Amino acid sequence: MTEDVTIPLPTGQGEVAATLTVPAQPRGLVVFAHGSGSSRHSPRNRQVAELLQARGHATLLLDLLTVEEEIEEKSRFDIPLLAARLQTACLWIREKPDLAAVQLGLFGASTGAAAALITATEPGIEVAAVVSRGGRPDLAGPYLPLVSSPTLLVVGGDDSTVLDLNRQAASLLSQSRLAIIPGATHLFEEPGALRQVAELAADWFDQHL
Repeated sequence: MTEDVTIPLPTGQGEVAATLTVPAQPRGLVVFAHGSGSSRHSPRNRQVAELLQARGHATLLLDLLTVEEEIEEKSRFDIPLLAARLQTACLWIREKPDLAAVQLGLFGASTGAAAALITATEPGIEVAAVVSRGGRPDLAGPYLPLVSSPTLLVVGGDDSTVLDLNRQAASLLSQSRLAIIPGATHLFEEPGALRQVAELAADWFDQHL
């Protein structure tokens, strides 16, 4: 079952849009946090979501910003705001009876990776696993040592700056694995690169959810 939904935000902030897909008897629930300038319609994250769905996981692809906020570039890099929105979405989906007991995973891309890692430190959300795709986990800063969720950092081998930042972040995470896709750049546009990302992510969530 796939449906477009809206998630209410705290008073005065409006709402954000999302796409929820729930297979029969989901083995896990993965919430996607998109990066700056992207949305729930991201073809890259949708490809990953489709593989997760094929393996029996429910997925929630959402916009972390409202339509009005998306126009303001500064909002796209407001990590505390993005993390707060992701936390709101996680708490909202936990209210659904058929998903309340399903273990939760987070998939973050670019700045969304930092939002995912910050969210993983929230005690009331209970994140079982995190995957970062070409992410900026370094932007989670002081939260990194507090993350206890097993975290997979997937980076393109030719994305040198982001790779260095991920190596630094990995050294601060208690349970992490750095997976490098040889010859891939930041958006994993090379033939077969994104498929490798999707399979790595699916294997990680299969293992930990």
